Amino acid sequence: MKVIYFHQHFSTPKGTVGIRSYEMARRLILRGHEVTIVCGSYGGGDTGLEGPFLKRVRRGTIDGINIIELDLAYSNSDGLLSRAFTFLRFAASSVKIALTERYDLIFATTTPLTAGIPGIFARWLRGKKFVFEVRDLWPELPRAMGVIRNPILLKALSALEWASYRSAHRVIGLSPGIVEGIAHRGVDRSKIALIPNGCDLDIFNESTQPWRPAGVSPTDCVALFAGTHGMANGLDALLDSAVELKRRGRTDIKFVLIGQGKLKPALQSRAEKEGLTNVIFHDPVNKASLSGLMAATDVGLQLLANVPAFYFGTSPNKFFDYIAAGLPVLNNYPGWLCGMIEKNECGFAVRPEDASGFADALEAAADDRQALAVMGQNSLRLAREEFDRVLLSNRFADWLEGAVK
Repeated sequence: MKVIYFHQHFSTPKGTVGIRSYEMARRLILRGHEVTIVCGSYGGGDTGLEGPFLKRVRRGTIDGINIIELDLAYSNSDGLLSRAFTFLRFAASSVKIALTERYDLIFATTTPLTAGIPGIFARWLRGKKFVFEVRDLWPELPRAMGVIRNPILLKALSALEWASYRSAHRVIGLSPGIVEGIAHRGVDRSKIALIPNGCDLDIFNESTQPWRPAGVSPTDCVALFAGTHGMANGLDALLDSAVELKRRGRTDIKFVLIGQGKLKPALQSRAEKEGLTNVIFHDPVNKASLSGLMAATDVGLQLLANVPAFYFGTSPNKFFDYIAAGLPVLNNYPGWLCGMIEKNECGFAVRPEDASGFADALEAAADDRQALAVMGQNSLRLAREEFDRVLLSNRFADWLEGAVK
């Protein structure tokens, strides 16, 4: 079958962001299907296309995937209005493509929620099969975070969410809470599949050169945060723990934050103001380089702001990268990942906004490297048994093929 796949923030492994869509598309191709991905130009992403844009579009084929890249630059550092405008322009261009290209099935993945708009048009105007993937519950999460407060806009987003769910022949949720949220909007559970983010075991377990950033010694215990520095991540909790460890004199425990985001300058400013020499900021790196960094890391940090909607309603890429690399994970909020860490004994679960408990966990990690190694082995076993990308991408391909059948 021919699949047209809409993901505004698509990237190949050469980029510094998640590669779920790349891996899912590759699995469909290996099954004999033809895949065209429609995307924008995402900060940190790398589509693999290098030619010029012609009428604000460029096309090419990368690793067997046909790519249509729209000249719509986007970054997590953009303001709310700028981001909203880019989302709407991408949706408008996507609708035109959905109404003119030849394909059998249309697949769209959030974020943003506007990703579902071309699927709605394709379903009702062309009678095409439509599968919709939900990575975050909108507008529930921005409402819970206080990012969007305008009641008219929230109602409009809620209506778009409802229309996307009801137009889709099948839906995919990336976490248990997302699946529950979709079902709560009236979608039959037989039409919903739970397919979480996966572990790229081939990337994070191949032979690589371990490395540490400047300012980190070979004997330091390294706690790594690899992800967006934004409101949702609540990284002031990390700095609060750094303050506590500095007070305790634990100069052998270093925090490394790798990535970008709107709040990164403010976090850097606070760390400098408070003399937190135990916190090192680093620019984003691609997956291969990240693998080398993780090979020299002791603990992966899975951090989010203390927002109840996050507890079961997110499926963070970084968590699955950590366990794919065999890292123990420190998690600082309740929910399904916290329960998984405790059940599989693959890290530390600390209470939200508890700087002392956060520091206690890292001291325990630094002081008992043997126990830490066992936790790392448990992480890798969990990655292999439940979240292997090959296993999940086959489940994904089965679900899409079933929608056509």
